[in-house]
Amino acid sequence: MTAAEAAPGNRFEWFEQVVSDVLLPTAFRAEDPSGFDARGGMLDLGGARLARFSYGPLRSRRTPALIRKGDPEQYQLALVAGGTAWFGQEDGRAELGPGGMTLWDTSRPYESGSGTDGRDVDVLVLQIPKARLPLPSQRVERLLARPIRSGTGLAAILAGFLTDLADSGPDCTSDQLNGLGEMAVDIAATTLAGQLGSPVEPTAELRAQALLRQIRAFIDHHLGDPDLTPRTVAARHHLSLRSLHALFHDEPEGVAATIRRRRLEGCRADLARPDLRRQPIQSIAARWGFTSATAFSRTFRHAYGTTPRDYRLAALRGAVA
Repeated sequence: MTAAEAAPGNRFEWFEQVVSDVLLPTAFRAEDPSGFDARGGMLDLGGARLARFSYGPLRSRRTPALIRKGDPEQYQLALVAGGTAWFGQEDGRAELGPGGMTLWDTSRPYESGSGTDGRDVDVLVLQIPKARLPLPSQRVERLLARPIRSGTGLAAILAGFLTDLADSGPDCTSDQLNGLGEMAVDIAATTLAGQLGSPVEPTAELRAQALLRQIRAFIDHHLGDPDLTPRTVAARHHLSLRSLHALFHDEPEGVAATIRRRRLEGCRADLARPDLRRQPIQSIAARWGFTSATAFSRTFRHAYGTTPRDYRLAALRGAVA
């Protein structure tokens, strides 16, 4: 979404409304409202969200009245990808250039400004529900509107992860985005804990769940590889095959069944696409990692009670109707 969607004279008002809808109700003041321009987008990451906005110089303010109007009850972590910006909340004030990060609490008043050098600013904002951040609120208060340098260590990893997620996330499925959102919150929480001088020590259960999310994301990204097997998944994650199977012991299905189901779901979705109606069924199957036409047909029929050909005919007939 960009301000070009609005009439030239209304682009500042467009931006103010979009930010209030996507992030939180906020009041803005631009140096030149008539010449203001902006663009932005948002990724739904399950419980968390990642927004990205590029815009011209302005000032913003969140007042007690605006908090009463709407409060998502989040911590919002900003990463300045380009330009300059400053953020002030409580007794903190962060002056940020490219690569700088800071945190604020949506339930408290704050002020911010951008473009102190006269240029546009590019900002990524990770929206973390307070209930999802495993840190005591009294300790998080110490980080509000304090600069977080992202040049080295875990903060650099977090900044790179958020940038890659903003760039490539639109090409991911909703399931993949949910897993990536969990990872983003985990990395952010550990980074913030490190800023406080006491790294988060996750429980064994939390570590297992994080590893499961990582493995599921890996599987989804490699479904087209015919060599994707439980053994290769285990090797890529430095696990023994026995440890991998143990990790999936309490899950509804095992590793091999997960790979097979996700491949079949991809094939079924492609077989129902009108724009792929002329593509051979085996080509679709191969794209999702099935190397044998006979085995694919048998597996598909076992899962869905019909052959790939009959499923495609019925799905396309319904699309036309």
